[in-house]
Amino acid sequence: MKKRISDDHNRDGIDRRGFLECMAWVGTGIVYGFSGGILRSQVIGQATQPNAAGQPADFTFVQISDSHIGFNREPNKDVTATFQEAVARINAMPQPPDFIIHTGDLSHLSKPAEFDTVDQVLKGAKTGEIFYVPGEHDVLTDTKDFLDRYGKNTKGDGWYSFDHKGVHFIGLVNVLNLKAGGLGLLGAEQLEWLKKDVADLPASTPIAVFAHIPLWAVYPDWGWGTDDGAQAISLLKRFGSVSVLNGHIHQIMQKVEGNVSFHTALATAFPQPRPGTASGPGPMKNVPPDKLRSMLGYTTVNYVQGKHELAVIDSTLAGTPADKMSDPEVKIDNFTFTPKVVTAHPGETVTWINKDDVPHKVVSVDKKFSSPALDTDQKYSFTFKDAGKYDYFCSIHPRMTGTVVVK
Repeated sequence: MKKRISDDHNRDGIDRRGFLECMAWVGTGIVYGFSGGILRSQVIGQATQPNAAGQPADFTFVQISDSHIGFNREPNKDVTATFQEAVARINAMPQPPDFIIHTGDLSHLSKPAEFDTVDQVLKGAKTGEIFYVPGEHDVLTDTKDFLDRYGKNTKGDGWYSFDHKGVHFIGLVNVLNLKAGGLGLLGAEQLEWLKKDVADLPASTPIAVFAHIPLWAVYPDWGWGTDDGAQAISLLKRFGSVSVLNGHIHQIMQKVEGNVSFHTALATAFPQPRPGTASGPGPMKNVPPDKLRSMLGYTTVNYVQGKHELAVIDSTLAGTPADKMSDPEVKIDNFTFTPKVVTAHPGETVTWINKDDVPHKVVSVDKKFSSPALDTDQKYSFTFKDAGKYDYFCSIHPRMTGTVVVK
């Protein structure tokens, strides 16, 4: 996961929006450390990494997201328990974080009892302070209950900023006043406040922005982006180091544009599918109970002088690193490959499972791989070593086609 992510300048059609380089599927709690204004990473449980001068990070903080307290269906009927586990792992860190940031969807239905549970769990967190921004599930009726509990001393509908050991933190709200068919929205009033908030800051000031919905266009077809997010980022591009932290999509994705690093966190409640691999977003229901905690975890990150990319190493609540996650699978059913386009990383293995009552044969268009005839419930796996776009079809029923994108 140390791979830097940048735009696709090759225009090779691997990613139609040309901005996703890689994804990882763990990371409910994200532990950040600052040293010299640059974000760097380490696996949770290790001592804080030193900077180039041999000194430890100036400080660390934790991001958690999408607790969805009140959710009680598949794949996680006890989201409070996994939320408590995340807090327990935070408390087990060698050094307590200076503070915790929760990037929204604390609750599932905005009920007072759900917020009460959040408060009770976080009361046991070993940290100095906890900061919040709302998710759309926290303001299903209005913002009053959320702001009464978590929005003291904020501006407008709950946005604010604070400084900590030389770093300027900005909490934004992009889940209100949403338009039909639109994405997240900051609004003119908040953008004007942001412009004034950073106007007098030196360009050398490290900036950390956090909001619920991603400020970059992760996957607009599913509402995973913010309509005016680019306007907010344009106000910050003069700064030498900007880190943007979001939740909402229940998985980790990263992107780097110049000095701006984007990072999204997984939920403590349930995973959601990779963009475009299902009919829509929502809880992944068919997650085996013994696999759920391998989709929840932490990322320890340090700021180190002289580096600008957001480098991330993930560990899970199950104690396994990110590269031990389950590899992608393609289901063959009703003469269809599902998902039709699957994304993998170099070194990952894709497995096809035939759920049809007739045999199928998976064959690469460029003859990179070929399966035997697969009868019902039989599987075929292939490990992809190189990045690229791999089209394939069923040589028995050639109208069946699919694609593997390796990033």
